[in-house]
Amino acid sequence: MAKRFEISHVMDFIIGDAQAERAVPPTGFTARLTLFSAAVMAFLAVFALALSVSAGRLSERWSAELAQSATLRISAPQGQMQAQTDAAMSVLETTPGIESARVLDAAEQRKLLEPWFGPDVPLDSLPVPQLIEIVEADVGVDTEALRVRLAGEAPGAVLDDHTRWRKPLAAAASRLWFLGWLSIVLIFAVMGAMITLAANAALSANAKVISVMRLVGARDSYIVDAFVRRFTLRTLSGAAIGMVLGVVAVVMLPAARGEAGFLSDLGFAGAGWLWPLIIPALAAVVAFAATRAAARRTLKELR
Repeated sequence: MAKRFEISHVMDFIIGDAQAERAVPPTGFTARLTLFSAAVMAFLAVFALALSVSAGRLSERWSAELAQSATLRISAPQGQMQAQTDAAMSVLETTPGIESARVLDAAEQRKLLEPWFGPDVPLDSLPVPQLIEIVEADVGVDTEALRVRLAGEAPGAVLDDHTRWRKPLAAAASRLWFLGWLSIVLIFAVMGAMITLAANAALSANAKVISVMRLVGARDSYIVDAFVRRFTLRTLSGAAIGMVLGVVAVVMLPAARGEAGFLSDLGFAGAGWLWPLIIPALAAVVAFAATRAAARRTLKELR
């Protein structure tokens, strides 16, 4: 019985009451304002949601990648460079928790320096340190013990476990995630304010019709339901249109690779493409609450 009542109530809300909706203007300024504001806010919400989801994904990826890697930098006179490199490699190969260690060749180091010095870096004439790439195993490495061993075997070696890089990157991505969700909250707050203004304007413009309906016995709750239904469905329609346009715009973002890795991750991935579907539903909930509150308040003032 309860389910039948709920289904019947939902159907009544969707179909509506033609008599009650005489108090609600089917077209005009308020209708256009509701549809337009819902579509624009939903469009912006898609991008805010894409930013938040992407930032969360980047935070996890950057933390995981940097946590499993480290770099060893060897600075020594030219005559001692090879000996210290061999000694450092011997230490790394016998250190628990290190999955692999690899000496970067001149071409790889030149590529790393290209963004700052250009493609024709004269490595032979510059005191460029030797770099060793370290990949850690899942168990991790005791970095303090490793530093002590390196200080004795290869005094010119400096271990960088990427801690100073990892924390700021993860913090920045977390802040972007927070700002994305804060933007969504503000977007829906503005949507609620616009719908409230439109509902108040519609109620004031139809004050005479409402007075007549009251004279023939219509209750305020009857009139409120008519306004709530019309504005909720308008908002749902506008938000659905804005959501679709926003998703299309995200899909059409130009692909970025290489140095623009952050831009290449901006958007949704996998099941994340289902996230925008919540935007029209949330917009409808906001419209329902905003219109009901505005209608009740305005009807009290019209008495």
